[in-house]
Amino acid sequence: MNMKACVAEFIGTFALIFVGVGAIASAAHADAGLVSIALAHGFTIAVMVSATAAVSGGHLNPAVTIGALVGGKIDVINGVGYIVSQCLGGVVAALLIKAAVPADWLAAVSMGTPTLAEGITVSQGLILEAVLTFFLVFVVFGTGIDPRAPKCGGLFIGLTVCLDILVGGPITGAAMNPARHLGPALLGGGGAGEIWLYWVGPAIGGIVAGLIYSNVLEDKNASA
Repeated sequence: MNMKACVAEFIGTFALIFVGVGAIASAAHADAGLVSIALAHGFTIAVMVSATAAVSGGHLNPAVTIGALVGGKIDVINGVGYIVSQCLGGVVAALLIKAAVPADWLAAVSMGTPTLAEGITVSQGLILEAVLTFFLVFVVFGTGIDPRAPKCGGLFIGLTVCLDILVGGPITGAAMNPARHLGPALLGGGGAGEIWLYWVGPAIGGIVAGLIYSNVLEDKNASA
């Protein structure tokens, strides 16, 4: 197992959850809107994918790692290591954000935990999370994994997170990332009963994107 890569995945995922939850709490306190939350998540992904890409590939998301696994871009042992590191990063980030942000700010937004909006069914939530995650993992393959891609994948991956949140934020929270939901949910944000949904939906999207890109769009003769 590549421990340097696991450390990079921990740090990058930690940053996403710490900034994401903090941005949601700050936006609610300052009466800011969805755009500020989308930008905070997107900017964090852009810089952290860029910072970790050379070490780990900058997955920062179990759904991305699952997509890379089915697409043959990572082996099972390292894939498991990545996912454990990402989940630990999410939990530790949620723990530390509780020490850094006023408790009433976090309570007002349920620790920024993605959840289904009122009137949204489980099937609707699953479909939306799967589709949004498909977009994200597809862009990861097309701009970050494919050796033909321009070397600016972090930017476009971050932009994909932004556009996904603009669509899905008010509906499911647009997690697209099991670790993004897991940490806040376990650290007092509620939503523990929906943890399965925020694993299954993104995993489906990641698997479909990984299979389509690696089996249909990838040039097997291309070299890095």
